[in-house]
Amino acid sequence: MLEALLESEPGANPPLAILVCHPHPVFGGTMHNKVVFHAAKAAVQLGLPCLRFNFRGVGNSEGAYAEGIGERNDARAALDYLEARFPKTPVCVMGFSFGAWVGLAAGAEDPRTIALVGLGVPAGMMDFSFLPGVRKPKLIVQGTRDIYGPRDQVDALFKTLQKPKQLHWVEGADHFFAGHLDDAQTAVLNFLQEIVATL
Repeated sequence: MLEALLESEPGANPPLAILVCHPHPVFGGTMHNKVVFHAAKAAVQLGLPCLRFNFRGVGNSEGAYAEGIGERNDARAALDYLEARFPKTPVCVMGFSFGAWVGLAAGAEDPRTIALVGLGVPAGMMDFSFLPGVRKPKLIVQGTRDIYGPRDQVDALFKTLQKPKQLHWVEGADHFFAGHLDDAQTAVLNFLQEIVATL
């Protein structure tokens, strides 16, 4: 069982549902992380249901850290829940840091997922080779001072991606968008508005 938090308007028939994946469990990442919270807040501002959850071994979620492999299964389980709760509703998967690596990998291959958002993408540490062939709309939100996703490496990754794609640099922001969380949230909100407008 996974601990989760669903924010949703009762009786809503939403055009899009949102799943947000949190940063690295070993380093204190949870669904209550500030970046995760602000990404979710963008969805809620648009009246879209948003599911946050704790990966295995975090908070009240059962299990133990599983090197990202088990965590991809956790993300798939969360997608299953959204499908049951909001049948035939497409999903946008968002993730921060480790959560971007895990969530985007799960969402990239899942037909229920129509869009992907990576915040603080750790391009300098993790393998995103699953992403270049994906034709779903993609947004990367990155701080210009992110030591885990340096600008040159994120730019190099972005160049390999298929369109449609967007890269939003948050000037002066570190990996955690300290002091710049509103900027990151606005970028996510604008992207979600664009996706909803196409549905």
